[in-house]
Amino acid sequence: MEAVRPTALGPGDRRGPVVLRVADEPDPVLPRSGPRGPPPLTPEPIPSSAPRARRALRHHRPVRVGRTAHTLNDVVRRDALAGARERAFDNRRLPSYEAGEIAVPFVVWGTEEVIARDTFWEEHSHPTHELLWNERGASSATIGPRVWTITSTVGLWIPAGVRHCGWTPAGTWHRAAQFGVHAVPSIADRPVAVEVTPLLRLLLGRLDGEELGADERARTEAMVLDLITPARNEILLRIPESPLLAPIVSAVLEDPADTTTLAAWAARLGVSGRTVTRAFRAETGLGFSRWVATARVRHAITLLAHGEDIEEVAACVGYHSVSAFGTAFRRITGTSPGRFRAR
Repeated sequence: MEAVRPTALGPGDRRGPVVLRVADEPDPVLPRSGPRGPPPLTPEPIPSSAPRARRALRHHRPVRVGRTAHTLNDVVRRDALAGARERAFDNRRLPSYEAGEIAVPFVVWGTEEVIARDTFWEEHSHPTHELLWNERGASSATIGPRVWTITSTVGLWIPAGVRHCGWTPAGTWHRAAQFGVHAVPSIADRPVAVEVTPLLRLLLGRLDGEELGADERARTEAMVLDLITPARNEILLRIPESPLLAPIVSAVLEDPADTTTLAAWAARLGVSGRTVTRAFRAETGLGFSRWVATARVRHAITLLAHGEDIEEVAACVGYHSVSAFGTAFRRITGTSPGRFRAR
């Protein structure tokens, strides 16, 4: 289904309305009939007008945070609408199930798709546990006030029945595996990041083959389950909901290069720096500086996943040197920007 949504644009803006495509998706946890072919390997081209990183940053511009509490859909839908001003995006609706509500005839079932358009996944839940990761590109999943970034090396385990929504940029090679609750206990009682190693990726890919015999499949599934453990590093941004912090959150997410200091924010808000720091720690577990660094790195990952130059990405997210950017990136992700992009 396709609908045209008028969008309030600036004076003289001739880009026209945003095109919103809404797709009611079938239940992704049930096997589909027919042979399963490989996904197309050519994604939608990334806009290349200069400067490329700044244009990409606009396409993946973060959410604006208001003074009210955020729902699951609010956080990611605003992200979608921010990017949709220049490109159409798809809106996918999936059903919601409680854990184990549907009996599934598998232990592990994988799906993959090269995302042709920026895609917003409305809030939903599965009767199965789910593991999300990407072969290429970076996406995000939002659960409550928490936003996880998903890459080729850091996936996300979502226990069955947990409601979540997501945002997947065009060109992302998206992967998902569903795990039947009758055979697989959850690795945690809440969503957790999972390190997607080359071996785990290889074994999950092997399970996609239809030529596996029952014994081979059972052995491969057992090895997969042995390898899925919570990661040491997770790319997780908690969105504060306090009205006091709303102006800070909005400014940083709107422009990751914003350089307003803690002291300047405190003076602007009429409180002490300690009050701001305590509020951040109470809601996110992080101090002001670490939260800002995490928000910046999250957006840098999206740009790096599209092959943007490291020096230009560093400038786009507020760092005056590649060295300072690299230090912050390693502190958050456990790896360097160069190694991340090479993966």
